[in-house]
Amino acid sequence: MTLSTAPHGSWPSPVTAELAAAHDGRPDQVGTVGEEVWWIAPRPTEAGRQALMRLLPDGSTRPALPAPWNIRTRLNEYGGRPWTAVPRPGAGPLVVFTHYADQRLYAWEPDGPAPRPLTPHGLHGAGLRWADPLPVSGRNEVWCLLEEFTGPAPADVRRVLAAVPLDGSAAEDRTAVRELTDDRHRFLTAPRLSPDGRCAAWLAWDHPRMPWDGTELLTAELDEQGTFTGVRTLMGGPGESIAQVEWAPDGSLLALSDRTGWWNPYRVDPDTGRSVNLCAREEEFAGPLWKVGQRWLMPLPDGLIAVLHGRGGQRLAILDPATGTLADAEGPWTEWTPTLAVDGSRVIGIAAAPDRAHEVVELDTCTGRTRPIGDPHTDPMDPAYYPRPRTRTFTAPDGHPIHAHLYPPHNPGFRGPEGELPPYVIRAHGGPTGRCEAVLDLETVYFTSRGIGIVDVDYGGSAGYGRAYRERLRHQWGLVDVQDCATVAEALAAEGTADPGRLAIRGGSAGGWTTAASLATTRRYACGTILYPVLDALTWAQGGTHDLESHYLESLIGPLTQVPDRYRERSPLYRADGITAPFLLLQGLDDRICPPRQSELFLAEVAGRGVPHAYLTFEGEAHGFRRSETVARALAAELSLYSQVFGFDAGPGVPALELRP
Repeated sequence: MTLSTAPHGSWPSPVTAELAAAHDGRPDQVGTVGEEVWWIAPRPTEAGRQALMRLLPDGSTRPALPAPWNIRTRLNEYGGRPWTAVPRPGAGPLVVFTHYADQRLYAWEPDGPAPRPLTPHGLHGAGLRWADPLPVSGRNEVWCLLEEFTGPAPADVRRVLAAVPLDGSAAEDRTAVRELTDDRHRFLTAPRLSPDGRCAAWLAWDHPRMPWDGTELLTAELDEQGTFTGVRTLMGGPGESIAQVEWAPDGSLLALSDRTGWWNPYRVDPDTGRSVNLCAREEEFAGPLWKVGQRWLMPLPDGLIAVLHGRGGQRLAILDPATGTLADAEGPWTEWTPTLAVDGSRVIGIAAAPDRAHEVVELDTCTGRTRPIGDPHTDPMDPAYYPRPRTRTFTAPDGHPIHAHLYPPHNPGFRGPEGELPPYVIRAHGGPTGRCEAVLDLETVYFTSRGIGIVDVDYGGSAGYGRAYRERLRHQWGLVDVQDCATVAEALAAEGTADPGRLAIRGGSAGGWTTAASLATTRRYACGTILYPVLDALTWAQGGTHDLESHYLESLIGPLTQVPDRYRERSPLYRADGITAPFLLLQGLDDRICPPRQSELFLAEVAGRGVPHAYLTFEGEAHGFRRSETVARALAAELSLYSQVFGFDAGPGVPALELRP
């Protein structure tokens, strides 16, 4: 094919902002209901709701519940597993789920009458929230994690393990909910029951720790009434992160601990706490526990264990705990998400690859066969437009590695003019304890197919590379992340990959902090896109965010009482006078993690300084955009920013973004 020549950024592309937005999101939270496989699927064109989908035995797929049912919990604001299926002898299964609009638990018989509420409305603040419901054999109730607000402030909250009756007696009566634990611990995961039903295990942690800093594995015995007795800490502590616990068929515990510096799988004696590493590798078998109910590991009935493992990306494997050997699942998928389910010899998960979007995948452990069974990938366009990511490792000034995924400009019909280097966008992920995934994302293709390069930076502090890499950011937020992104940008420019005069930086949430701080403290970037950001560490630490992250900055910046000046020195809000490059700021008006007030104060500091910028807000959007119209408008605005700053024609269908000084 003869390639046409056009300036980078102006290449015609079949990927419109609307097309990319319509494919935003991914399936999540797989499980089984009788012979069926169920999962949560995003519906960006339906106001961003999450639909519960079902795969029938005949291979057909259909929604379980129509709109407006939105299967999603707001526990800890980031959510968690919102549904389960309760087996019932002599009857079909009962599905229990959290509805986003009111956060109540509901029970529903598939194909039966409308769902009925199981829990009441809360009396204070954000009310009652439920996550990771667990069926309990022989009891007409589900056990789950309860988050209960006791007042109007974000910190007016308690969390306990609770038993919810399935007969609906608690639908209007909070006292009918049986509390299984006290609230001595600030944060918990939902319980797991031993095979004989006589013991429970769960995780707990307290401020100022985040779950990747240190957690405790707790166990308790159950009496005939289902009351927890003899609660004790079996393993873990302030310097050991246990990300998940499950019971093995033989009555031992399986835990994912990073006591070696890497999250590895352990078998734990529930009586003595003695533990054995089942696969000692410098790889991650878990990740940061942002959502309750994430599952990186699931035991199989025959004693084998389905696990996710790897450095950076994670793949599915079957672990033989007797030998410590791993057998990786075959197939094209390079990235699996932490939502595994087991049904007999089947392992069900969600996986993707650089040329495949996330889909529900089944592994038959008897035959070794893997196949997509739900939300199968279909190309919405010619796959010749997909970029080919390159995993790169750069070197920081202090010698540390910096991991990144590079997406060069790619269009099968176009190339840039001779001698013209392409513009590049440096993307900083959120978290900051998170990482980037090298998988198909039409938002990335939206830019690369037009001739704009993308590089996703797993800066110091990112998950996926061991505890030491995560702790590079300890007390260094606003420094290490900013420097690592700048190092990657400078390396790309120095090697002739990117145009040094046309570099942008972009990020959301914690990545928004990194973006704003980069614009305020360096002159490396020509412009930036800031999404739902943290901008004022001082306000954040003084009650300006939700409870989960309210003490997060003690590890990222330092204790406020000891280093108060550092909170101002690092915050983009107080360094706004250093910003000279144009920027776009995008904010959801319902965001309780990074409230709009921070963006408004930041804009007030920038006002009158002659810096071209635009501020777009979105009703009905919280932390992270879910509605297709929001995603499309945000993408088009971002492209318009780059076209104006980098000097190319964005083409038809891209509204001009008004930049005001």
